[in-house]
Amino acid sequence: MNHDLETRELRFAHRVRRALDEASDAPSPNIAARLAAARQEALARKKPEPVAVVQPALVLAGVGTMPSSQAGGPRRTLDKLRRLGLLWPLAALVIGLAGLAYWEHQQHIQDLADIDAAVLSDELPLSAYADHGFNAYVKRAQ
Repeated sequence: MNHDLETRELRFAHRVRRALDEASDAPSPNIAARLAAARQEALARKKPEPVAVVQPALVLAGVGTMPSSQAGGPRRTLDKLRRLGLLWPLAALVIGLAGLAYWEHQQHIQDLADIDAAVLSDELPLSAYADHGFNAYVKRAQ
């Protein structure tokens, strides 16, 4: 019974998908006209792109060029420094989170040590802490 229901659901899903595909391939003339009008309006509102202006420049042979052994040297160095500039904050974040986790762990250890010291230095026997009636007495006494 369950398998038959799944089969019917799958067939229905395929029919719906096929109908939606057919509808998206050929929109109605009204929708196509509205889409075309919206496209024209969007193109009319679009800001014109700036035109690149080529300005003449004086070029002298050999002036301002680098020897071929250093081609791209300063640019590569600058790119490496930029990449390192992005890594420093990430490294600081990782170190900070690790330090915070270590500090919280130490605080937890200290809290447990304080509780152990209080229990061991108390005059009550340890079995009293396990007794449910004693816990109720302590709550009422506070």
